[in-house]
Amino acid sequence: MEDPKLHIEELNDTVSFSDFPEDVQLCILSFLTPPEISSFACTSKRFVSLCKNEGKLWFSMCERRWGSRTQIKKWGGGKITYRNLYQTLSRWENLIGFWRQGGQATSPPLIFFEWGPSFLTGSRVSPAKDGGYGVVKAPFLWMSLSPEGQVVNFLDPEGRAEISAAELCSGRGNFSDKDLVPVNLSLMGKTHFVVEEDMNFRNGARPGSSAAVSIEGGIGEELIGYESGSPGTSPSSPSEIYQYFANRTSPGGDRASRRQRRREKEKQLRRKLESQHFVKIVDCSPTPARPLQGLWKGIFDDMNLGFYLVAYDDIGGISCQKVCDSSGHCCSSTRVVRQHPVFWTTDPTFSESPFLPEEENLYNSRIHLRPNASADHIHQLTGIEVVSHILCINLSYDLAVPYMIRTTTNPVQAQGRVWQYRDGTFGFGFLQDSFIRDLKHVAENGCLIDIM
Repeated sequence: MEDPKLHIEELNDTVSFSDFPEDVQLCILSFLTPPEISSFACTSKRFVSLCKNEGKLWFSMCERRWGSRTQIKKWGGGKITYRNLYQTLSRWENLIGFWRQGGQATSPPLIFFEWGPSFLTGSRVSPAKDGGYGVVKAPFLWMSLSPEGQVVNFLDPEGRAEISAAELCSGRGNFSDKDLVPVNLSLMGKTHFVVEEDMNFRNGARPGSSAAVSIEGGIGEELIGYESGSPGTSPSSPSEIYQYFANRTSPGGDRASRRQRRREKEKQLRRKLESQHFVKIVDCSPTPARPLQGLWKGIFDDMNLGFYLVAYDDIGGISCQKVCDSSGHCCSSTRVVRQHPVFWTTDPTFSESPFLPEEENLYNSRIHLRPNASADHIHQLTGIEVVSHILCINLSYDLAVPYMIRTTTNPVQAQGRVWQYRDGTFGFGFLQDSFIRDLKHVAENGCLIDIM
């Protein structure tokens, strides 16, 4: 029997992209980026019309990239172009995850962004006071698109309002009664954004007429140490510098300057919200190479639930810091100010089972500190059999003793241990006491867990 493969090779038959059915073509093209789509459209007149097809190609691109996390057809009430939606969601996608508010925050400083059916929501997150591992999530920021394709952002200062997707997309709800503030969100690189009140909205402009500004690249400095006043109030802003020199050379400049200052003062009095800066918490989840990395929740020294942040440095060292407690207070600054870590080590090498008898006794003789309501936690089995790895750690005050830096890996001289459990969580303790603080994940697979 003749082999069809040999027959095809003999005829030198080839299959081009044009020979595929349209649905297969759309599926392949949906993996490309907009610049790649533009380049592909230049190859054929037929492909130009295919690449411009909003309802097919650009919908396929949106659906493939975000369809599992949000409902693409509901954005903007289903009336916006998918090309606009793709560009907007591409800018907003980096917001997903945890952020910390800069400066002196009067509310819980931790913000968690997640996908909604036709919007993005940012919620303030704080440890619950229910005696368990619960987390309180309060609405903070709502982001969507109007049917006209314009950005619609509202901030909820009190975290109590309930807003429907239809109200948010239309921008025509009675937001003043709900104490919602229309805002602009300005992205600065990938690790910093600023929220400012949208005064144009209050002056009767259409919703979202002042769209968010995205600054791509150009941010080479460490944004955690970024210091800035509110735009328009800093004496070094470009507009005020120009106004200063113009007033010195223009007739009547002093009068114009006084009028400008009076208008700025009136504008500030009408504001309900001061500008707020936020910095992203990168690497907020563990990985196989960095199993302790991320945000965790566990008992603080005052026996209340709090959040811990474990980070790895460029040379593999590990440090753990407190983020916020159950009262919502920030425990460590977001600016470049060195805070004493809860524990640290310069060598992340774990020891594996079987463990030395001394290590088994050290673990088995300790009391596990965990919320009272979590008695059903897996670590109720406190035997060494639930431990998969052990890491030696040092206390924060050892940072001031240079010769101690080289003793981290020595079990005799180390000041504490991290016990990693078989379920991926861990606990830590110090030789100066007899406790183990068991930690759990704050979020898994992009979703908060144990929400109250």
